[in-house]
Amino acid sequence: MQIKLLLKLAALLISLIILPVKAEDSVPSEQRVAAFAGAEYWQVIRQGENGTTQSSTAEAGNLINVQGDYWRYWRNQWITPAGAFAVGGTLGLLAIFYLIVGQKKLDAPRSGNTIQRWSRLDRANHWTVAILFIILGISGLSLLYGKFVLKSVMGDGLWASYMLACKLAHNYLGPLFVLGLLLMILRWMKHNVFNRTDLTWFIKGGGIIGNAHPSAGYMNGGEKIWFWLLTLFGIAVCVSGLILDFPNFDQVRNTMQWANLVHAAGSLILIAASLGHIYIGTLGTEGALEGMTTGQVDETWAKQHHDLWYQEVKAREAKDTV
Repeated sequence: MQIKLLLKLAALLISLIILPVKAEDSVPSEQRVAAFAGAEYWQVIRQGENGTTQSSTAEAGNLINVQGDYWRYWRNQWITPAGAFAVGGTLGLLAIFYLIVGQKKLDAPRSGNTIQRWSRLDRANHWTVAILFIILGISGLSLLYGKFVLKSVMGDGLWASYMLACKLAHNYLGPLFVLGLLLMILRWMKHNVFNRTDLTWFIKGGGIIGNAHPSAGYMNGGEKIWFWLLTLFGIAVCVSGLILDFPNFDQVRNTMQWANLVHAAGSLILIAASLGHIYIGTLGTEGALEGMTTGQVDETWAKQHHDLWYQEVKAREAKDTV
């Protein structure tokens, strides 16, 4: 009798332990936590408010970053489509312009005499920045738009490898671009101060259409606009890029998200503007590329596009020969 009584007591104890656990397992975990914490608890969590935690890392007490929704909205609904229209639209307009107007030719035959326009250091600085800009532009556009076009063409394996290469190139070449751009800004700022001559140049449309050739100094108005676009938006892109490139300085998520938006918007503006700069310096204007490849330009080109600078050079040469 005593043994049977002990067995019954043991069975009763086991049932008291097991049955509540089984009943609890039949309830979904979300409901169990909600019942434990309460609806007000989850309301606060969804609002992104901070709680308490033993961790000392940044944002450790913040379970949900509600600002991420704003970042996603601005990136996907505005910056991404607007950038596509800007870059694609610029390419389309330049193609149409070239088909209608063609290359701006020299009005007179080449003289055979050349003038130094860019030093070796200037050319090295320019091409370093230009090559890095192209690599960063292609990798950045691939990261932003590639999933819509390239992924289905490449397949998952090649796509993954290409994306990794783009990410590594963007992260490691970015700081080099920052250094090259800062050097270029410091060296060329003296040539890019606006004056009255530039106002006349703008009024006459820069001589792109028609036979008019407005006067220009060492840099014309269009080149100065490109320089200041590159300076202002370039600095914004560089600063935001460094914030994204070095998260080990404990930037919070909101800072990284805003840096991402500034970086994407500024980069797309620069890429669209750079297409015009590249077009004018290559296909658009006869003889323009020679100055940045050899450092020398023909006197005919100098007189036609930068007559005031040409006169200054000739005046110095005449003074030196006296």
